[in-house]
Amino acid sequence: MAMSVVSHAAVYGLLAGHMSPPGLQPHSSFSFAHVRRHPHRTTGTQIRLSLPSEPEGAPHEQTMLGSTTARLPAAAPKLPRRLMLALTCATLGVQRAPTSGAAPFTTDMPLSALQQQEKTVEDLFLRATPSVVYINTYISGTNRITMNAVEVPRGTGSGFIWDKEGHVVTNYHVIKGANGAKVGITTATGTSVYDSTLVGYNPDKDVAVLKINDYTGPLKPLAVGCSSTLRVGQTTLAIGNPFGLDHSLTLGVVSGLGREVMSPTGRPITNVIQTDAAINPGNSGGALLDSSGNLIGMNTAIYSPSGASAGIGFAIPVDTLKQQVPNIIKNGKVLRPTIGISYMQGAQARALGVNRGVLVLGVPADSNAARAGLRGSSRDQRTGQMIMGDVIIGIDNNSIDSDTDLFKVLDQYEPGQRVKIVVRRQTG
Repeated sequence: MAMSVVSHAAVYGLLAGHMSPPGLQPHSSFSFAHVRRHPHRTTGTQIRLSLPSEPEGAPHEQTMLGSTTARLPAAAPKLPRRLMLALTCATLGVQRAPTSGAAPFTTDMPLSALQQQEKTVEDLFLRATPSVVYINTYISGTNRITMNAVEVPRGTGSGFIWDKEGHVVTNYHVIKGANGAKVGITTATGTSVYDSTLVGYNPDKDVAVLKINDYTGPLKPLAVGCSSTLRVGQTTLAIGNPFGLDHSLTLGVVSGLGREVMSPTGRPITNVIQTDAAINPGNSGGALLDSSGNLIGMNTAIYSPSGASAGIGFAIPVDTLKQQVPNIIKNGKVLRPTIGISYMQGAQARALGVNRGVLVLGVPADSNAARAGLRGSSRDQRTGQMIMGDVIIGIDNNSIDSDTDLFKVLDQYEPGQRVKIVVRRQTG
């Protein structure tokens, strides 16, 4: 049953502009209601107001507000401020009655842009949850009372399912020094914990691969994206287990590209993704996703004076993982290219006057470097002075200024490829 009530605009005009509904006589009182519609009844709270009289013959202006006609007096005394504020607050819930042909309000109204974004994030998290696991590592210990061997918890971390065979990718530093690791998988029926086997690792890239033991259910690997097409400003979602709080989600953007961090072995990891999505201890090995839910990186490190998130986190790009993980699964390790030499660290080389390049210390007799004619450093038998060997300053068209440059350039090649090495050699 339709019912006409004073609209929002009419009520506001009535209070602030002293508008009178048609038919209102001087010194008379009227009431309006806060109406709440119901399929079978209408309820509300009435508020009664007395308006002062107006002079006879005062001019009026007819104003149409929706379906309600109001008469505006040319001049009318103001209501007390306290009463007007109270009445204004009382009208906040007043709604316009549906006019003929207007659709009633329902809960199926279109979502706002913010609500749609929130729903997208919620859906991405729900889809990714079964693919992200938490990892507890253990070391062997002895019970001091029974003297029995026991597993002593060492730390926690994160990981994600790589394929349907049960391979889990995580950081090398998560499992470093551990004697075992248990993997927790969350499904619709709850979380189950399983033993795992270490398949292999590459500490130079801070990547390790585990395999879940005795799991018979279906596995849901993450969709693998591409990190080479990322742009600064793109949305990122970091999922992991910070401080042991499993399946925590943080949201951010790509803050920078092409960053460089050091691996546990001291070799550089290049093309690292920087994000402001909060990454804390325990997030290591977790997934970094884009706005489509595709894997774009593995959370690995933070820059923080306090040890907690400071808004600068780093993730190993997925393009690096696509190169490393299949080799680890196949061979148990990554076969990286080398030129078969030992070299002097940069600080020591600079002390000897080598300000650019990599000083060669030793060249094994049966190595490819020896066959190519590289010379190592040695000592003069009479004087004991060091005779410096070759200094590598270039490989193919790449300049080599330090040992870091050497590692980065070699990472571009596969074992067995031929390269041209440019050296600076002392004479005399």
